[in-house]
Amino acid sequence: MEVSVIGNPQTKKIYRTELTYRELGFRFGSQVISGESRNRVSFLTHQSSKWKEIKIQSSPRSVRCEAIVSDQAPFLKPTPKSRSLEGVKLFVGLPLDTVSDCNNVNHLKAITAGLKALKLLGVEGIELPIFWGVVEKEAPGKYEWSGYLAVAEIVKKVGLKLHASLSFHGSKNPEISLPDWVAKIGEEAEGGIYFTDRYGKQYKDCLSFAVDDVPVLDGKTPMEVYGGFCESFKSAFSDYMGNTITGITLGLGPDGELRYPSHQHETNLSGAGEFQCYDKHMLSALKHYAVSTGNPLWGLGGPHDAPAYDQQPHSTPFFSDGGSWESQYGDFFLTWYSSLLTSHADRVLSVASSAFKGTGVSLCGKLPLLHQWNKLRSHPSELTAGFYSSGGHDRYEAIAEIFAKNSCRMIIPGMDLSDEHQSPASLSSPESLLAHIKTSCKRQGVVVSGQNSAALVPGGFERIVENLKDESVGVDLFTYQRMGAVFFSPEHFHAFTVFVRNMNQFELSSYDQAVEGDKAKTMSIGSGTTGAASLQTA
Repeated sequence: MEVSVIGNPQTKKIYRTELTYRELGFRFGSQVISGESRNRVSFLTHQSSKWKEIKIQSSPRSVRCEAIVSDQAPFLKPTPKSRSLEGVKLFVGLPLDTVSDCNNVNHLKAITAGLKALKLLGVEGIELPIFWGVVEKEAPGKYEWSGYLAVAEIVKKVGLKLHASLSFHGSKNPEISLPDWVAKIGEEAEGGIYFTDRYGKQYKDCLSFAVDDVPVLDGKTPMEVYGGFCESFKSAFSDYMGNTITGITLGLGPDGELRYPSHQHETNLSGAGEFQCYDKHMLSALKHYAVSTGNPLWGLGGPHDAPAYDQQPHSTPFFSDGGSWESQYGDFFLTWYSSLLTSHADRVLSVASSAFKGTGVSLCGKLPLLHQWNKLRSHPSELTAGFYSSGGHDRYEAIAEIFAKNSCRMIIPGMDLSDEHQSPASLSSPESLLAHIKTSCKRQGVVVSGQNSAALVPGGFERIVENLKDESVGVDLFTYQRMGAVFFSPEHFHAFTVFVRNMNQFELSSYDQAVEGDKAKTMSIGSGTTGAASLQTA
């Protein structure tokens, strides 16, 4: 691969490396983005008062990447915005399987080339998912960081910042489970340590919140184990803390989000979801709460008249207007159910705050954007996931208070979603829910960071820019999810570069837009990339 700066007589070549075709093929999983014939990708990135044109060219024998500063590069005009976006830091998430469960770095050369391209484009940094099941796989207290340390060193050499996501959950795609020794305990534990639904189905990618302070992990509590994990991370990455590593996200539940695993069918979110309160420890906590409030008969189990995962909210009485959710019993159960969620958030963030105090990194936690059915009074998707409040208190206010208490930023996904692209039957409004959460954060002084949703959506980039321009809550960091085959496909990568250009508050003149439009028609990396594999999500 050749990377050079051409045009100005005084401009010097910045660096040059040689890579064969096989070395630079963008391979993610089974997808290869490269080609049989010569191809090129061009995009522009703002640097000083010039625009740098980055070209990635490939052939059967070699791949060449050029960075060109040209006096003929189109001048870009500043555009009026309601809020400046120049201060918003842009990060891009690495693939979930960047490090395998054997601690090997997957598709190393492709990732390195991709990071260099993102650096030239003007991206601030990279988000790296770090899985508990990879690092502490074999035995409690036996940590293996080698794969993740290798990635951190690459990011440092490229000149990017790193945001580490410490994931205390498993992943279905790619298949990454909890540590082997934890899974063994889960198999042997009577009543289980996992969330369980009313049918007895266990969710084995996350520990139940009810065992946070129960010594179920080889004589230690999950909070003690998470604390040890954080301390080991701090020690192993001490050379990177506060310089290369600028932020750490703590996994708070399924897929890293603060919620119950109320929806377990990723392809079908049309139902109300299921309450997850039937493992031994949750039932014990419910019984104790019922006795303490003088209602022992209410502590025998969860709601009997709630719908199943994929059933419509009004298919049973619980979520209907005037249904059980707004009865005295409903308030009892939902208050208890949601209190365990907020307590869990407080415990995890407190552990992390203690471990990383004085390191110079910002702490973050992620909320879900549970916008399905949020036009209904009962908000069923939010209630089954644990978001409820009574007595006039806002359902997100308590969560924001916990984040503020622990000096933690809140990551909110779904900033690419718009109401107009939602099915009318879903009674969904992601825009209003996002605004609601941001308002709660503003009241509590919690800094908001943004992410996009898992799947590509129409008009997603434009919607992200609109959210980042919102003056009501200043978002100063946005993480785009996630590098992979789709990310580097010609159509998507071009759209991403335009998005970055918008982040820098510049627009092409009408003439240059026409020229760029012509370029976009011929832009490609290899052949056969249409329909590449979906982006992986945390």
